[in-house]
Formats: sequence, structure tokens, C-alpha cells
Amino acid sequence: MRPGDDGALDLLEHGRIEVEGRLVDASNATLFCAISLDGVSAQCVYKPVRGERPLWDFPDGTLAGREVATYLVSQASGLHLVPPTVLRPGPFGSGMVQLWVETREDDDLVDIVAEDEVRAGWRPVLRAHDRYGEPAVLVHADHPRMRLMAAFDAVVNNADRKGGHVLHATDGAVYGVDHGICLHVEDKLRTVLWGWLGEPLPEEAVAALRRLRECLDTGLGERLHEHLTRAEVRALTVRLEKLLAAGAYPEPSDDWPAIPWPAF
Repeated sequence: MRPGDDGALDLLEHGRIEVEGRLVDASNATLFCAISLDGVSAQCVYKPVRGERPLWDFPDGTLAGREVATYLVSQASGLHLVPPTVLRPGPFGSGMVQLWVETREDDDLVDIVAEDEVRAGWRPVLRAHDRYGEPAVLVHADHPRMRLMAAFDAVVNNADRKGGHVLHATDGAVYGVDHGICLHVEDKLRTVLWGWLGEPLPEEAVAALRRLRECLDTGLGERLHEHLTRAEVRALTVRLEKLLAAGAYPEPSDDWPAIPWPAF
């Protein structure tokens, strides 16, 4: 099953979850599962609330809800950048359940390469040195869906857009995952997708952000309040209006690290 298929949300909300393994690189408990309902089956990621690591700047027990809220924002905007995501009971209690996305092999959209290996059509983000002291460049593809993702991250205030959180699906679509530390009231944008900073937003992004602004006044805001505080929803609206008024990708702030570490 793919993220856009009919019945994906119903499967995630009502299907039987069977844990098959754990993604050991994740900082919070992240379980790889099979899910089935009425003869339909798929794979999913299940993150139980009880497995969340406490963070100093995000209230305990809120990360799963933030993942769902970010999905709702993605859907309302029409960007469809986040795989179907729900909050529901699971084998280890309430948690976030998200459809698994099959990705292309050896086709990452974010990479670290030597200076002389930067490909045409790729955007350099950071120049540094690798563990051997050799010059290296953090780069990402100049992909139209990633342009939209960069604008989306600015709106949801993504504090952790690592390279590994950008998925290039086997069907060619691009998705973002791991949105547990988004939608804070304070500006916390940390991302590897800085390649377009200061450039005008594409028309598709502007149209999506305007659509989102309308939705916040016509029901979306109340749905978000199930997972966020009213202050956080107000802050989302303010960020959205500022981005639309600027009409350009934001630049990094001097008040916090611009790139998450590690970057992958």
C-alpha cells in the first residue's frame, strides 16, 4: 500500500498491529510493524508515547501528537508530504502509527560528498571536513518536491529535518518523516534543506500556504487543538502569515543551530 491509496487511514486506525522489529537508530522507541484489516495488509511504524525520550524544550508525551498534527497540516495544504499518520492504541499503549514508505536504493536526496563530487542540479548547504580531515560538502538535490518540503518545514517549525528524514519513494514521490519535534511556539527551525534560502517561494508553495491559511479558519485549527496547545496553533498561523508576506525562503537564525546534528 502506498501513502495515497484509498483506505490507508482506515487501515492505520483500525488494523491489527504486529510488532516485527525495532529501528535501533531512532532516539525514541520506534517499532517496525505489520498491520492488517479485512484482508488488506501493509507495513507501518509505531512509536508508543511511553517510549518517548523526555526533551527539555518539548512537553513530555506530546511527540506522537505533533507527528499527527504535522500530517494534518500537510494534508490541509494539499502538499501531501507526510505519509498517513494517526494516533491510536497499540501493543504498548497509545502511540503514533504511520504508513511505511518503500524507498529507492542508492538514490538519496541528501548527501555528503567531496568538493569535486558535487553534481549539477544539487545545492551545497555546508562545507566542512570529514573524519579523515578531507574537505566535504553537505548537499541536497534541487528537487521540486524538496522545494515544497523546505517551505513546509518553515511553517511547521521543524526542529529536526535530518537527511535521513527525507524519503525518495519507489514511485518517485518524496516524503518527510519524524516530525515529533515540530510546531513549537518558539522559532526552532533546524534543517539540512537550506539550499534555497532567500529565493522566492515557488507558486505551488504559495498556493498551498494560502490554502492552509484558509483551512486554519475553517476547522483545521480545532482539529489541531486535539494535539497542540492554542498558543502553538496561533504560532503556526503567525509563521504562515510571515512566510506568505515575505514570499521567500527564510534564512537561518543566529539564535540556535541551523542544522541538526547529526545531519543524518
